[in-house]
Amino acid sequence: MELRHLHYFIAVAEELHFSRAAERLCISQPPLSQQIRSLEDELGVRLFERTKRHVQLTEAGKVLLERSYLVLAQLEQAIEATQRVGRGEVGRLAIGFVGSATYTVLLEILSAFRAQFPAVELQLRELTTAQQIQALHDKQVDIGIVRSAISEPGLSVELLLPESLVLALPEAHPLSTQTEVSLSTLADELFILFPAKMGPVFYKQIIHSCQQAGFRPKVAQEAVQMQTIIGLVAAGLGIAIVPASLQNFHRNGVIYRPLQEQIPQTGLYLAWRQHDSSPVISAFLNLARKTAKCEPTRDDT
Repeated sequence: MELRHLHYFIAVAEELHFSRAAERLCISQPPLSQQIRSLEDELGVRLFERTKRHVQLTEAGKVLLERSYLVLAQLEQAIEATQRVGRGEVGRLAIGFVGSATYTVLLEILSAFRAQFPAVELQLRELTTAQQIQALHDKQVDIGIVRSAISEPGLSVELLLPESLVLALPEAHPLSTQTEVSLSTLADELFILFPAKMGPVFYKQIIHSCQQAGFRPKVAQEAVQMQTIIGLVAAGLGIAIVPASLQNFHRNGVIYRPLQEQIPQTGLYLAWRQHDSSPVISAFLNLARKTAKCEPTRDDT
């Protein structure tokens, strides 16, 4: 039995008239009558009682009609479910992210994704860039939102949102009276830095910028989380060069100032396995790109 036989049968069962059913199916009546007889022969039962004046369903025909509706409904559900999977509308998605991403575009992306794809189960893990690289290789996360333009075999990396760098100072610091601060005036300051092993590209960027200004920063403390770095600045333990989005992390005792020098920007980057063709991953990447384009970068102080 083929699916078309069910469609033929249902048309005749609903019309109880072969000519009208044939017209509805856009075929001629003789082939339709032949298909119904072929179906009855295959099943070994009569589905219709036929006379010259009318057509009626047999008891067997009534049962087949009822079950045919169920079969077609289940088929429609299967097709819809398959298409939803193909569009990335269902499934599970594990996302790694650096903590500082929560002060910029990440929350907008997650909110938009949840609204558009409510059937996708999201699993979120706050990880450093280095931890996300390993988690991607180990298939513990599907997408990473990292702080550096990493170059890693097997991973695709794409800039999501560029950011400038700003100087975080204790509120009572003498340089707080300046509207802009030159890196060269920081030679004698104590720095709080993100560990090199956790974010080597970001770390090297700050070290190189300071060296270009004629000094190597004196490191007083290292901290893995940007929030912790800002907290240590507030406690007066040092200064820090941080992404501009950290200005959205409101902490008493800290002020931010732009740097005079045109130092390289940082940014948030999307990272994923190169050959992973999951529709859910593609859907998230596309939505993240679209959302980030609408997100203004904050460089004011």
